[in-house]
Amino acid sequence: MTKGKEVGPRVVALVGPSASGKTTLLENLLFMSGTTRRQANGERVFGDDGPDARELGIGTELNIAAMRWMDDDYVFLDCPGSVEFAQEARYAVHGADLAIVVAEPEPEKILILGPLLHMLEEEGIPHMLFINKIDRAAGSVHDLAAALDRVSAVPAVLRHVPIRENGAVTGFVDLAAERAWEYRSNDRSRPIDMPTSIAEQVKDDRFHMLETIADFHDELMEELLEDVKPPSAEVYADLSADLSEGRIMPVMMGSGLMSHGLKRLMKAVRHEAPGFKPARARLAAGPSVPLSAYVMKTRILPHMGRMSISRVIDGPIRDGDMIGEHRVSGLYRMVGAEFMKVSGVEAGDVAALQRLEGVTTGQTLGRPAVAGPERLQPVYAMAISVSDRKEEAKMSESLAKLIAEDPALALENLQDTGELVLSGQGEIHMRAARIRLKERFGIDVAMAMPQVPYKETIRSSTTHHARYKKQTGGHGQFGDVVIEVRPQAPGTGFAFDEKITGGAIPRQYISSVEAGVRESLVHGPLGFPVVDVLVTLTDGSFHTVDSSDMAFKMAGRMAISQALPTCQPVLLEPIEKVTVFVPSDYTAKVTSLVSSRRGQILNFDARPGWPGWDQVDAHIPKADMQDLIIELRSLTQGSGTFRHGFDHLTELTGKLKDKVLSAAKERTAH
Repeated sequence: MTKGKEVGPRVVALVGPSASGKTTLLENLLFMSGTTRRQANGERVFGDDGPDARELGIGTELNIAAMRWMDDDYVFLDCPGSVEFAQEARYAVHGADLAIVVAEPEPEKILILGPLLHMLEEEGIPHMLFINKIDRAAGSVHDLAAALDRVSAVPAVLRHVPIRENGAVTGFVDLAAERAWEYRSNDRSRPIDMPTSIAEQVKDDRFHMLETIADFHDELMEELLEDVKPPSAEVYADLSADLSEGRIMPVMMGSGLMSHGLKRLMKAVRHEAPGFKPARARLAAGPSVPLSAYVMKTRILPHMGRMSISRVIDGPIRDGDMIGEHRVSGLYRMVGAEFMKVSGVEAGDVAALQRLEGVTTGQTLGRPAVAGPERLQPVYAMAISVSDRKEEAKMSESLAKLIAEDPALALENLQDTGELVLSGQGEIHMRAARIRLKERFGIDVAMAMPQVPYKETIRSSTTHHARYKKQTGGHGQFGDVVIEVRPQAPGTGFAFDEKITGGAIPRQYISSVEAGVRESLVHGPLGFPVVDVLVTLTDGSFHTVDSSDMAFKMAGRMAISQALPTCQPVLLEPIEKVTVFVPSDYTAKVTSLVSSRRGQILNFDARPGWPGWDQVDAHIPKADMQDLIIELRSLTQGSGTFRHGFDHLTELTGKLKDKVLSAAKERTAH
């Protein structure tokens, strides 16, 4: 009998690195349950088939499949594995009852699981690990378990150990059931007698499993101390309780491609994994309300509009219902990319709610929100543009839809450089965004590395007189000003003052002088915005007929433009405060990486709450930040990341300065 039978399906998220075999595993689970008729053979028959996924060769979006197995309903959330699409996975996993982490059987590939496991632990999401491709495993499963313990804050508890013949894995032993099975190609495993060659090792492994879970169960601890064999029902109950409470990470094994171990995996999910109650407590605070839902994913489809793929918290929800301030204008179940219309869904179910305008991914509808998944900071950016200005409005509309579907993207219009910058989680993420813009929304954009927002300031002071005089027939234009220009302390910005006496300039024209000065500071003598300057209007004259706001604005522009080149202008480059997070094994490599990018190490220490991880604080010039994430991931098996933000400006000199000024002149010439 299923543990904790509740209304609605059990929702299981499949997570893990790209190429770990999540989708193939799901395809053969669907085949095993009779949901599909075609067995997976390594070629994708289900799931993410969007143009970006096809071109990039990896899953880029959440895929959903429902199945019925042994009279119980399940919804599987197949999450993209690339670290560049981690935000997509985070929103989905937050709404699941259980996560199955799919990993390859090489200990050296376990390190990349660290951030994923930490996220599951931090959010309190029960999870088990499935060692996939076990038929290809060459090393010891105990080495694998040791590697898992280094990246997991909770004990990795081996539930299965492999049986080997002539170096090849031919079956497995379930340590809880104390039974052995032999793998059969694309068929159910066959029960066999326990091989005598591994009987003693199995006995030791089972005792270690029991010893680990006994840390949480006094009765089991007493039985072990008294050398009493615990009843099977007690062992399974303890394993189930520990999984539900997030105290352990059970480790099972098999092959998704060969359908090895799939039935045992599903039996563990059926009997030991929690139902909807713990997830509901994570998604919603307080007592039940008539209707509520958590939005895991947003899609905007050409003929269906906005589809909010949601976990129903309180229900049932029927077509036309109001959830808080939002009316449901259609209900659909999903199987891969297909949407099937239904009249209603129950609490705990997953469904697409149609046309909930203004609703965003991660939002809780119908009740106060609780803390959701962390919004990842972008770490890679590209300037985007269209060749035809007539398409700019369409580009803006398409970008809004793109970001609604993928909240890991961010858009910023940079005034200093005049560029529209799209940022996200890496180079592949940007390539996927460009493909989606073209294929889904019909807009072809160009992408280029963003310009660095250099600034300039001055090192000396001056006083300058400028007169703007123009006669064009009738009233002319006349403005006459004297200004003092002085440097200010770094980070002070621009300030304007006036010391006009005796009515030399009427009060109504002083603000026009300031406006002219401000406009001219946008492009200083080196070609960049001027900062940290104090301009004081000290004197001037006016004409009772020809003076005007425009004339004094022009006089202000002339005065500052002519004065700045005489004040020893200097080029300033932006410096970012960067905190790099890496496994401790890679800290030395990261400090070298920072130094190679003209960075200054400020500090490094253990990362709080992350055993075996360090954080390195540094200052790095923004000009050297663009592809930092690519090299960092390359050095750390994809596990390293960083936070960053503007810190200060510093003077740039020498050949680098000459190179920047030369490039600026070239852009101006074009």
